[in-house]
Amino acid sequence: MIGVAEAEALILKDCLLLPITAVPLELALGRVLREPVLADRDLPPFDRVTMDGIALAFDDWQAGRTKFEVIGQQRAGQLPLSPGISGQAIEIMTGAVCPPGLDTVVRREDLLFSEEKGKKWVEIQAKVLSKGQNIHEAGYDGRAGMVLLEEGQLLRAPEIGVLASAGYAKVRVSGVPRVALISTGDELVEVHQMPLPHQIRRSNVFALAAALSSVAACEVSLLHLPDEPQAMRDHLRPVLAGHDVLILSGGVSAGEADYVPRVLSDLGVQPVFHKVRQRPGKPFWFGRKEDKAVFGLPGNPVSTLLGFYRYVQAFLGQRLGLHPVAPAYARLSEDFTFAPQLTYFLPVWASSSPEGIYEARPFPGHGSGDYANLRWGNGFLELPEEQSYFPAGTVYRFWPF
Repeated sequence: MIGVAEAEALILKDCLLLPITAVPLELALGRVLREPVLADRDLPPFDRVTMDGIALAFDDWQAGRTKFEVIGQQRAGQLPLSPGISGQAIEIMTGAVCPPGLDTVVRREDLLFSEEKGKKWVEIQAKVLSKGQNIHEAGYDGRAGMVLLEEGQLLRAPEIGVLASAGYAKVRVSGVPRVALISTGDELVEVHQMPLPHQIRRSNVFALAAALSSVAACEVSLLHLPDEPQAMRDHLRPVLAGHDVLILSGGVSAGEADYVPRVLSDLGVQPVFHKVRQRPGKPFWFGRKEDKAVFGLPGNPVSTLLGFYRYVQAFLGQRLGLHPVAPAYARLSEDFTFAPQLTYFLPVWASSSPEGIYEARPFPGHGSGDYANLRWGNGFLELPEEQSYFPAGTVYRFWPF
């Protein structure tokens, strides 16, 4: 039996990056970027007006002029107008190019418009102006050629907007990992079925599928195996051939019907380890076949989810080329005791305290089979195996879910 840190290291060892593929921008959400994204022009590319109003020359106003002739209107998307002489102003809209020679925009609320002898005039009502106000200066946010997005970023809505603004109609991203989520056990029935008294509904694979969606885009298959070795082999053989990652839930403990390790070995999967000094999830099994990874997670629901968030998530991130996420930590809110010499993953609700400290509050539970109780939490606090007493106020690694 190995420790948690060693298990993590063995899982991440020799973890190969998925190949690069190019996808249209509209299909890039949830993918992992595999190229730096550069600005193809200054940001913004022109002096962009940020308020409806009047564009004028600040020096004219500073010289004492408060009334200006309005010689035209400048809308967003139009080529800029040019004032002819001093004392002229241009009515301007948000998003428009600020005309050359004009450097200050006065908002509409501070203006009084009038007409005299067929000409339009505006009087500035504001008592204080500052040069450049209400103008987003060209290049203020960045210059052409600067790196906007780095390789390894997960493409969310903000990144998609950046890609579009920089002209990336196609994006180089990591391939989509093909992940098989496999439940095991004759006691399981489908979600839509009414279980008999000795049965339960198949829930772990659906929880895993939901957890996967928070990592990155994946191609997911949901499967079920009966508790019969030959049937397991027959089902798993094509699954191994057609997927990059297999995540099995159940069948990895020491019971007579826990066939998964033996069946996987029969199919050429090389075991890397079996059993980790942790609770929940001690019977955790991991193996490889060529570039394929197989996770055998214990079937108890809490153990399954803990295994995903503590190990599988990091593995998938490394395969996808995701930037490693900075570790999260939280302060234990109350004394806690756990006697066995195992790393304990304590379900908690973590939130910011009035002092701005992330504080983790344990809640009552009934072991690794108490799936429903996880709804009261948002993560696991990792309590090291070297201790048995964990005083309130101490800080530990936090794994959010």
